[in-house]
Amino acid sequence: MSSTPYSRDAVIVEAVRTPVGRGKPGGAHSDVHPADLGAHVLKALVERAAIDPVIVDDVIWGCVTPVMDQAGNLGRNTVLAAGWPESVTATTVDRACGSSQQAVHFGAAGVVAGHYDFTVVGGAESMSRVPMGSNRTGGRSHPQHVLDRYGVEGFSQGTGAEMVAQRWSLSRTRLDEYALRSHALAAAATDSGALDAQLAPLPGGITHDEGVRRGGTLGSLARLKPAFRQDGVIHAGNSSQISDGAGAMLITTGDLARAHGLTPVVRVHTAVLAGDDPVVMLTAPVNATAKALKRSGLSIDDIGAFEVNEAFASVPLAWLAETGAKAERLNPLGGAIAVGHPLGGSGAVLMTRLIHHMRDNGIRYGLQTMCEAGGMANATILELL
Repeated sequence: MSSTPYSRDAVIVEAVRTPVGRGKPGGAHSDVHPADLGAHVLKALVERAAIDPVIVDDVIWGCVTPVMDQAGNLGRNTVLAAGWPESVTATTVDRACGSSQQAVHFGAAGVVAGHYDFTVVGGAESMSRVPMGSNRTGGRSHPQHVLDRYGVEGFSQGTGAEMVAQRWSLSRTRLDEYALRSHALAAAATDSGALDAQLAPLPGGITHDEGVRRGGTLGSLARLKPAFRQDGVIHAGNSSQISDGAGAMLITTGDLARAHGLTPVVRVHTAVLAGDDPVVMLTAPVNATAKALKRSGLSIDDIGAFEVNEAFASVPLAWLAETGAKAERLNPLGGAIAVGHPLGGSGAVLMTRLIHHMRDNGIRYGLQTMCEAGGMANATILELL
């Protein structure tokens, strides 16, 4: 060890992701096994960092639906598929949509504690090959006493998104305007080359995120039927896309990075969790943001960029209304409505976007938060170094 556990920090020295493919038959990554999808970013990560993967103490890998092609510890299968030494261990984490953001928290904590010197964190999901909810086939996710506690027959993110829209008086027009913003910003970031450095396209595959649509209008979105309530405001056009993708980051200490000739990009400044009503389900990012700011001693205006996962348009809009953040700092490169939401990979995809955006624009602090099933949320504050 280069220092005592009590003086160790956690820094990210490299972050990379695949372009996100549409999660359906014929999507760009639909023929790629999820372990191979993740293996591609692992190989790209160590190539860019110019390290031997043998120094990696553990890989912490997010995956939301660990069945079928994603069963049997996807993290370990990903390490082996990447051709890394058998000595490199791995585990798979499921905190619903925040799984790979939680992998960052676990990896950073392990480095700070001295359990790891180098760890790789990230995640992947192939929603083409392993449809959402496949792990619930033949069983019930919630025992009856949990359903009785809340007086419901089940929990639905879509219904929660409608409840959020109603609570914050978000009209369908407002939600659709936000969805169009997401596509416009993602298209502009693609065209300007702002995403190029973070992407590791698969050989012969797409070079940019597949889900971005151009030329949409309020009129075209108005033709889409509500998805969860007959008179509702949430539909496919203002919700995140089903997707395939992966992302990974290399975490170590500042001292160890410099000793190995690596340049720290950001420090994991603050990492928190928050829980809220599991019926509404999608409001915990508000609480997580407040908790992160309180713990860090920073104000909302100190944060120069926010990544708030666009599970549904109502989520970031409600978050914006509650936090008072500057709207132009929210999801400045677009979000999951345009790019897609590959579940277990999304936390790493978002954080890779945030890290590169901070570095490219000299932004000192960035904050990422994601709503998660069960009414939970992660929030992470990064500091540019």
